[in-house]
Amino acid sequence: MDDAKIYERFACAPGLKLEAHERLTQVHFQNISDRLDRLEELMQRLEKRLWLAVYGVVAAVLGTGFQSIMAALPQLN
Repeated sequence: MDDAKIYERFACAPGLKLEAHERLTQVHFQNISDRLDRLEELMQRLEKRLWLAVYGVVAAVLGTGFQSIMAALPQLN
């Protein structure tokens, strides 16, 4: 009989459990990675919105200040 056939690998319950656990762990890590990517994208969108709001407030304050300066200057006719 051939020695290669005697020592041929076979599937056993502990080995199958380990493989299943490794695949499950890999799926979990992939899902976590996907969630982190989506969260990062959402944070970037939020940051853009916040900066837009800050620039809007600064523009409103500067506009109000410019209006009060223009009202205080004497009229040229």
